[in-house]
Order: sequence, then C-alpha cells, then structure tokens
Amino acid sequence: MKILVTGAAGFIGMTTSLRLLARGDQVIGLDNLNDYYEVSLKKTGLAPDRPARLPLCQTRRG
Repeated sequence: MKILVTGAAGFIGMTTSLRLLARGDQVIGLDNLNDYYEVSLKKTGLAPDRPARLPLCQTRRG
C-alpha cells in the first residue's frame, strides 16, 4: 500500500513511517519543520541514517 505520512520528521510521524516500512508499505513523508517543537529534534529525522526507502519532503513555511 502507498501511504503519505504528514509530520514525518517528528517523533510520532517517523515512528509510524518506520513501522509502515517494516510492514512492507511504500511511505512518503511530508513535514514543514515548523517550530512548534524543537526544530533540531525534527532534523534528526532527516539525518542520513534514515532509511533510503523513506523519501521525506519538506514543505515551505509561511
């Protein structure tokens, strides 16, 4: 199944994405990296050790 996960750079979104990938789904992550939570924590989800099969797109803010 193809699934779009919004907020994918956050804790819940990244955890959900990883579980969906483990289940065999195709996942595309979307996040605007807003500052509601610490942005540096969200950028951890964008780190190079993120699975290559999880494309993560950043939306524009403002």
